[in-house]
Amino acid sequence: MGQRGGGVGLRTQQDTHVNSKLVITSRLSIPMSEIEFRTSRSSGPGGQNVNKLETRVELLYDVERSSSLTDEQRDLLFSRLKSNIDKEGVLRVVSQESRSQWKNKQEAIEKFVQLLRDALKPRKIRRKTTATPHSREKRLMEKKCVSEKKRMRRSPHD
Repeated sequence: MGQRGGGVGLRTQQDTHVNSKLVITSRLSIPMSEIEFRTSRSSGPGGQNVNKLETRVELLYDVERSSSLTDEQRDLLFSRLKSNIDKEGVLRVVSQESRSQWKNKQEAIEKFVQLLRDALKPRKIRRKTTATPHSREKRLMEKKCVSEKKRMRRSPHD
């Protein structure tokens, strides 16, 4: 009887998500209406539930057609998440760790948000630098010490 009550709670939870937005960064929030969920049977733990219940959750987000993204953000996602995006431009995130569909859905959402945050984070620009005269001198001194150490290890017949 407890299982049936849990299913009703899941539907109520989904209804509250439909009108809400996921805040990714200060400049990007994605409405839940742009995210699709699919469920299937999980291969993970669950005993008899594995054969009966669809606890595996797959989150689908259409990067190609999303109205929430700017062109710059879309390009960043395609370049940095190309292994997660299929040829139709859909980003897939899967969660099947838990025996609960609701928990797997929450995990998929958390993974999705973190994935987008990491992909949209500005990369630090590397600036080419030159070695200082002191660092060059230090490197050469270390090389001489190592060379001397190896020379002292040699036998006198060499």
